[in-house]
Amino acid sequence: MNTESTRIRQMAQDFLPDMTRFLRDMIRIPSESCQEEGVIRRIKTEMEAVGFDRVEVDPMGNVLGYLGNGPRLIAFDAHVDTVGVGNRSNWMFDPYDGYEDDETIGGRGASDQEGGMASMVYAGKILKEIGVPEGFTVVMVGTVQEEDCDGLCWQYLIKEHGLKPEFVCCTEPTDGGIYRGQRGRMEIRLDVKGVSSHGSAPERGDNAIFRMGKILGELEELHPRLTNDPFLGKGSLTVSQIFFTSPSRCAVADGCSVSIDRRLTHGEDKELALSQIRELPSVKAAGDKAVVSMYTYEAPSWTGLVYPTDCYFPTWVLPEDHAVCKSAVAAYTCLFDEAPRVDKWTFSTNGVSIMGMFGIPVVGFGPGKENQAHAPNEKTWKADLARCAAMYVGMVHAYAAGKE
Repeated sequence: MNTESTRIRQMAQDFLPDMTRFLRDMIRIPSESCQEEGVIRRIKTEMEAVGFDRVEVDPMGNVLGYLGNGPRLIAFDAHVDTVGVGNRSNWMFDPYDGYEDDETIGGRGASDQEGGMASMVYAGKILKEIGVPEGFTVVMVGTVQEEDCDGLCWQYLIKEHGLKPEFVCCTEPTDGGIYRGQRGRMEIRLDVKGVSSHGSAPERGDNAIFRMGKILGELEELHPRLTNDPFLGKGSLTVSQIFFTSPSRCAVADGCSVSIDRRLTHGEDKELALSQIRELPSVKAAGDKAVVSMYTYEAPSWTGLVYPTDCYFPTWVLPEDHAVCKSAVAAYTCLFDEAPRVDKWTFSTNGVSIMGMFGIPVVGFGPGKENQAHAPNEKTWKADLARCAAMYVGMVHAYAAGKE
């Protein structure tokens, strides 16, 4: 470990009380998807207070804080929306007041993933003090609507805002490892039509629920046959919702629909996933009475902006020998004097659009643990906050120096 690494780690540790305070402030502001205005305003205030060169909120409602003025751009991303709290009786403490002890901070968003935002902002403060590498600009981005539609924010940032960094560090929780990929996913809808009749004479109708029942059995049998990738793991399929239409409880159902959560491993895409369902014998037998489609997302952001997209979130993998991955490993090794664990996420992140759609390299390193995401009694670890703030500074300098 060199003198500069020791300095960066010490500065991150010195700023830990400020990171803790800031994270607890964010947790106290409810910020479910499409309702992030309060937490975005709080982040903007903190970025300005620690000395970012420029801070702005774009028309979708994402907050961007810039450091440096070079032509080469590096970005860090944290989504700042959260899921709801679910059943309050499952929480041992107030999910918004949260708690703090010597080692941990609790509350909704602590790991998923406002902790990443706290580390990013104070990495910015460290960069401001030690200097952004010559020729570079660093932007810390707090993004919205990820929990509702992962990657939508970055579709907007890249296509409409013109933000095109050389790479993005995603600060979703990584359990202390460096992550370089994830399975993709898509939200599929399957609609089956029938004909209603009186329940006393079902033979006069065409029961859509019975027809769907045959399809459901074949969907269940399809799951174990899906592709298995040695790094990302297996593609998966599950039926997550079911709906029906019927004139009454005394009638044959004239419609039945299901939602399908399809996780896509390496080599799978939306065309393959849709065709696999359309080619099921029971779906083909239903003919035009069965329709397979993708959901679309059209909810307005907290600013009122609507940016429609298909609910398709592509798989992505950063090669382990890519310069960005190797720079992250070099930064970690230099800062912490040990080799990192290089792995992948189980869940989905904004990387689905950044790299999955647009090919911009993504590497992941974030405070907290995956198993805290969406769970009651969510928490993160203070040591992670300081460690990640140091790592973000180290990654910028390692990449700028071409260290691998």
